[in-house]
Amino acid sequence: MKKDDDFEGDDEDIYTEEGREKLVDDAEIEPWEEGFMKGAEDDGQGAKCRKCGKILIGPEDIVEKEIDGEVLRFCSDECVHSYERKKEKK
Repeated sequence: MKKDDDFEGDDEDIYTEEGREKLVDDAEIEPWEEGFMKGAEDDGQGAKCRKCGKILIGPEDIVEKEIDGEVLRFCSDECVHSYERKKEKK
């Protein structure tokens, strides 16, 4: 049996935005998994805390905050507040 014999060839690609959206719509992946893969697509920038750099493993580790029109991810409310205070000083 060849490696691809079990697949139809029309599986959605998790590495494309359209593919991830279809997989979420079809309930094949969770929304947080879509976000994680998008972060991986952007060299992991969304997969770590913007303030301290801690790797964000799952949805329970993520605090999202929109700052200047961009959704940033943090590991805690403390990191959010620290980031905002530092940004205000600039």
